Amino acid sequence: MKNKKVLAVTIATLCSTTHLFAAENSEELAKKLNNPISNLISVPFQYDYDQDVGSNKGARNLLNIQPVMPIDFSDDAIIISRTILPIISERNTSPGSGIQTAVGDITQSFWYSPKKRTSNGYIWGLGPVLTIPSGTDLSSKSWGAGPTAILLKQEGPWTYGALVNHVWDYAGRSNRSHTSQTLLQPFISHTWPTATSVALNTESTYDWRDNQWSVPVNLMVNQVLKVGDQIIQVGTGVRYWAVTDDTRGPEGWGLRMNLTFLFPEK
Repeated sequence: MKNKKVLAVTIATLCSTTHLFAAENSEELAKKLNNPISNLISVPFQYDYDQDVGSNKGARNLLNIQPVMPIDFSDDAIIISRTILPIISERNTSPGSGIQTAVGDITQSFWYSPKKRTSNGYIWGLGPVLTIPSGTDLSSKSWGAGPTAILLKQEGPWTYGALVNHVWDYAGRSNRSHTSQTLLQPFISHTWPTATSVALNTESTYDWRDNQWSVPVNLMVNQVLKVGDQIIQVGTGVRYWAVTDDTRGPEGWGLRMNLTFLFPEK
């Protein structure tokens, strides 16, 4: 009887320790996900719904598939690869357009990032960004390239920083629309020990040819979970177009949801 009690106490202790470890591990994974250039393999699926799109004030559904892969470059640095493959569905965005569903152009970024933080705790990454005309009906039909950079800091539960890139087109169809566009993405997030995060960012773009800003503001609540053997993060939130092109939209409020599959090192 005494041995059974000892065994029960031991099992309870092990379960409690395992639960504590899992909670701490989940919190660290949540913090890593708030860092776009963390050393973590992940496959995010990000869904956006926007309205008042185009001259006919239609709607747009956008699914971005965004695998992130860290690659060991040396003992002191890593290369982070992020691919963005958009799947777009638009409804009545122009008179008589009906429903259009197509694959958009791929955006491929690479960042060189030191494994050690700077003396004041900052993390940085620098590299090229490429646009590949992989799209079909909704493709820009042009190749683009430019620089991209990230600077961020993580202090306790807080992560804050900014991502920036600029893309010029350099090849493609002769009748393509030329591109000179800057992306500025400041972000801030707070993570709790429950692996719950609240994140706020903007994905501001400036079109230098049309002299036009587009500024969606996104507010998200995300949660890291374990389903069977698979670790995931799920999230939902709202987006608001603070500045947009009056003729092309989108305008007003929209929806953002995400599902991310995580593959941490064991």
